[in-house]
Amino acid sequence: MSAENMLQPQITKNDKLARLVIGVVSFVIFTAIVLLSKIKIEANLGFDVHVFALINALINSFVSILLIAGLIAVKRRNYLLHKKIMLGAIILSVLFLVSYICHHLFAGETRFGDLNHDGLVSDAEKSAAGSLRIFYYIILGTHIPLAGIILPFILFTAYRGLTAEFPRHKKIARITWPVWLYVSVTGVLVYLLISPYY
Repeated sequence: MSAENMLQPQITKNDKLARLVIGVVSFVIFTAIVLLSKIKIEANLGFDVHVFALINALINSFVSILLIAGLIAVKRRNYLLHKKIMLGAIILSVLFLVSYICHHLFAGETRFGDLNHDGLVSDAEKSAAGSLRIFYYIILGTHIPLAGIILPFILFTAYRGLTAEFPRHKKIARITWPVWLYVSVTGVLVYLLISPYY
């Protein structure tokens, strides 16, 4: 039985409206993240604000697991389970976005190697961090741009699935899935590397 017979469209196809909505949502979220990364709110929340970073890492871990489970489900032709898993990954990604913004608003920027938390990384601190510092910046340097561009791909992939345009869904998913997985896995790795400096 084909995917077309397994799942009916969940939303009405309207490519013009979809492009507009996905473009606006992606632009607004990207702009908000860029602007909010320059702002730090000084507030005592009554808990360690770096808990948001831990939440981010946990969410990214669950998203990675769901992405792999979603791939397994679709390879086994369990399209309904695939749909549920992937929508779960999208919902978790929305929660991640909220937590990510909260972390950056309340914690500000953390510099890799900044042992004394003065916002500067001295030569001695760089030396103490060693080659791990280079590895961190390589991972971060690939994670950030890919995280910045993946959102519209995720939304278009979901749109093609929800309109039951399965050949087009599959075509874009071949790009979206590996990039999304890379972003979620490296998000956890970035947390593990930077968290000693919180």
